[in-house]
Amino acid sequence: MIEFKNVSKTYQNGTKALNNVNINIDKGEFVFIVGASGAGKSTFLKLIMHEETPTNGKIFINGTNVTNMHHRKVPYLRRTMGIVFQDFRLIDKMTVFDNVAFAMRVIGASPSAVKRRVPYILGLVGLKDKANSRPSQLSGGEQQRVSLARALVNNPLMIIADEPTGNIDPEMSYEIIDLLSEINKYGTTIIVVTHEQNLVKQFNRRVIEIGNGQVIKDSVPMPDLDNEADSSEGQI
Repeated sequence: MIEFKNVSKTYQNGTKALNNVNINIDKGEFVFIVGASGAGKSTFLKLIMHEETPTNGKIFINGTNVTNMHHRKVPYLRRTMGIVFQDFRLIDKMTVFDNVAFAMRVIGASPSAVKRRVPYILGLVGLKDKANSRPSQLSGGEQQRVSLARALVNNPLMIIADEPTGNIDPEMSYEIIDLLSEINKYGTTIIVVTHEQNLVKQFNRRVIEIGNGQVIKDSVPMPDLDNEADSSEGQI
């Protein structure tokens, strides 16, 4: 699913964000990415999303070498990903329904497909009754659920969540990670960047720790047969 081979990234100002990183994340995995501020976590995500390209090494996403992918192909790569941001990035002049529907309309989904799919996804994240609300009328946790619904609506192969609990309270933080865990059961690969060690400890997941641009720890969870994705599934 995601493979970094001897990947390094040095910015023009001389900052070495990643140094000879080797990481493999398989389809259907749930992985926490942790590390101090400035450790290289954001660069790691930007390389996956092709917002940046590596200085050295190769990156493979879904079996394709994306290291020097042409910029015209990048939007198609990103359609395989759902992105959840810390600051939600919702459009307040739009209703909850339209914020989620926007992601479908951008890729040319038909009105009938939008009408069927959006209520289903809002129901999945527990917000079906908020479809006509504006983001400003919601709590922080509810806004993050809208962001998650938007990331899910096109049935991506992976969800990338960048500090998804940074702006919500601890109880809601647990609920967001628990919801991502449920989504993972359908076979969706989940990558969560977080600094909340207490939250990480509550979930039996793989943890990759990045420090000074290198992988300094990669802990694999104990097998949990009840939580393994069913290979017959994969459509949320």
